Amino acid sequence: MKKRILLFLLGQLCLFLTPGFTASAQIPASAKGQIAGTLTDSLTGKPVAYATVALLQQGKDQAIQSTLSDGQGQFSFGEVSEGEYELAIRFLGYKNKSIRQIAISATRQQQQVGTIALAPQTTQLKEVEVQALRPTITHEADKMVVSIEGTALAAGRTAYDVLSRVPGVFVDQDGNIQLNGRSGVTVMLNGKLTYLSASDLRTMLEGMSAENIRNIEIITNPSAKYDAEGSSGILNINLKKNDLRGINGSVYVNSTYNFKQAGYATGGNINYKSGRFNSFLSLDQMKRIGNREGTFTREFYGEQTTYFDQVAAGNHKNLGPPTFRAGTDFELNDKHSIGGMASLNDITLWMNFNTDTYIGAGPAQPETFIEADNFTNNRFVNLTTNLHYVGKLDTAGTTLSADLDLVKIANRGYSEFNNYTRYLLDQQPEKQEFLYTDTDNGFTIYAAKIDFTRPLSKEAKLEAGVKASQVVSDNDSRFYIKNDDALTLDRSRTNHFLYDERIYAAYLNVNGKLGERYTVQAGLRAEQTASEGKSLTTGQVTDREYLNFFPSIFVQQKIDENYQISYSYSRRIQRPNYGNLNPFIIYRDPYTYVQGNPQLRPQYTQAIGITQTFKKVYSLVFNYQYVQDVMAELPVLDVENATTIYTTGNVDNLQNISLAAIAPFKILKNWDTNNTLTLNYSEYSMPVNEERVVNAQLLYMLQSTHNILLPKGIQVEATSVFRGPVVSGLYKIAPMWWVHLGLRKSFLDKKLDLSINMNDVFRTYRIRFDTRIGRNINDFDQYFYARNLGITLRYNFSRGQKFDSKRRNSNLDEVNRAG
Repeated sequence: MKKRILLFLLGQLCLFLTPGFTASAQIPASAKGQIAGTLTDSLTGKPVAYATVALLQQGKDQAIQSTLSDGQGQFSFGEVSEGEYELAIRFLGYKNKSIRQIAISATRQQQQVGTIALAPQTTQLKEVEVQALRPTITHEADKMVVSIEGTALAAGRTAYDVLSRVPGVFVDQDGNIQLNGRSGVTVMLNGKLTYLSASDLRTMLEGMSAENIRNIEIITNPSAKYDAEGSSGILNINLKKNDLRGINGSVYVNSTYNFKQAGYATGGNINYKSGRFNSFLSLDQMKRIGNREGTFTREFYGEQTTYFDQVAAGNHKNLGPPTFRAGTDFELNDKHSIGGMASLNDITLWMNFNTDTYIGAGPAQPETFIEADNFTNNRFVNLTTNLHYVGKLDTAGTTLSADLDLVKIANRGYSEFNNYTRYLLDQQPEKQEFLYTDTDNGFTIYAAKIDFTRPLSKEAKLEAGVKASQVVSDNDSRFYIKNDDALTLDRSRTNHFLYDERIYAAYLNVNGKLGERYTVQAGLRAEQTASEGKSLTTGQVTDREYLNFFPSIFVQQKIDENYQISYSYSRRIQRPNYGNLNPFIIYRDPYTYVQGNPQLRPQYTQAIGITQTFKKVYSLVFNYQYVQDVMAELPVLDVENATTIYTTGNVDNLQNISLAAIAPFKILKNWDTNNTLTLNYSEYSMPVNEERVVNAQLLYMLQSTHNILLPKGIQVEATSVFRGPVVSGLYKIAPMWWVHLGLRKSFLDKKLDLSINMNDVFRTYRIRFDTRIGRNINDFDQYFYARNLGITLRYNFSRGQKFDSKRRNSNLDEVNRAG
């Protein structure tokens, strides 16, 4: 099976590489022509990205084609018939520009209009109305950029909601993220790692409004400049930034209903640029709500069979004081600037979760009934601060930057477990058990880095940098048994765990052009790690120290203007989540526990990628991964007592091969669609309970997003996803599908936006999975009430002119593993 899948995916890749296919993607020279150019700022000479460029017939107002300039300011139109044309260029903050008398003929089919300088507006800005749809996906040399700003489906939603809508991305119920079917994804915020575990990352993203997100970058094989943490690429969430002089911003209010509970969100942001100062402030107040229901069955085959039949239901809400981000940059002179930034998330979670469990020899033979009423109260606080410097050392483009970061995370709370046991076949009295846990987990993270860039020539540059970071963690978890209203400490399930980790890193990266067709980037990163984990309860100490090298190489081959191929290789590391190293036992129910593993080792990934891009919009992405010492959740079974302890351990190696096709196209003039098809084959092989378990599956996932512009400026967005069966460690996850819809309409000269959206329209976002391990069978079916209706109003205001922002985003790593 594995060999057939491998041959199939490689066959698909070869099909795209055959001369016949390549030729069919090109424009016949005798039939059509091409017009291309580059947009720059007339004052700074820098590229103007994402400006609207329309192609019109000479003397007419109707656009034949329209496009956006890419990250380098370049644009092109293909398949242009013979005739006389002109270009109309529009971009907020710049004066309108027209280029006339562009001719395509049989003797001149390629028109290069050269560099077009756009003059900035010098008066109060008025928004230019362009009746065209902005592409939501653009491609750059080493990444794909998904636009979030201004989309109907993002209105009133959280950052967590929109992350799951990125092409090739899937987020499970615990916040674990997969990219093209591969786990181990690193999430960054403005180029900074978040230092959080999957569950804490979800909490933070659920407290962040999607209204403040500009775009999300997908970097499948990062260069040596990035931290080596993560095995499946980077998702970088870029927040909106100020690029206008004067004052501008927006305020919004949202209401959401999931047909069980109602939630809300309100907030706003303001930016101010005057003289040498550029400052910003954003505030968001949210009440996020959620519900959950599910059924679980478990069977243990020992000398006697034990069967569990569970029905569970719960709800939760997140609420806290307004989250805020604030910062300022100050220009010391034309070449040097300094700045600072601070953000605070303070979220309190209340969760009720109730489970009814029947236990017996079979489904029709219940002997015991357990009613479990659980309540959790948890407060999550994340304070992040940053100081930075940016300097231009000469006129050739040499730059030096420095960042200092301090992150403090506090995760405190308690849980109550009330279990009522009734025996159905005899007259034993009802048994009551009351348990209580108290947790106080804290992390302090220090990081400092310096980056240096120097041009080697007009076509090449050198990048180098160093970084040092330290993580200090204090996790105090106490477990109590309640008797007669008195709490008694259970020392066997109580633990105080300290963790200290230091990472020292340095990198060197060189990139440049080789001739007209090739762009090459090569780099090497070294990271020295020293860590100590200590349990004050048991006295157990685990010390580790290791040095790793992480090479990376990226080659882009330009076949012609409409066809490029990129090749990449990288080696990366995924260190254990800090919480997974803590040997503390977490109670779930009388028969289920979760325990950390202080012996957990990092996993290492080697990845090869080949990306083909057609006409700058169509992509075919091939990836191969080889992962050593895979970290996976493992159940430790006690068949006689019918209990399961879930822990994380290192299993055998993993091989993963994937193929993703991204195809945006226009159905009608005002109807665009982006489509992503992902094929992924994963095979896990691991020893579990003294036997070898092999879990393999071919995943297929289709994502289709439609943007429709109706009369009166009404924008419709729809996203549909079908995801086939998939494996993750020991789990087999069943197929699932869902549909999201959104409407958006602007009023008052586009100052007021009204958005209405509905998630999971057909209530199909159910997660079903199972495990089959020796004498144990587990089946799970859960629904998280993903269907919800949201209404959002946003008011935008601005007064000023466009300028070149120097705001810095530093690049941290360690937060992704906190928790």
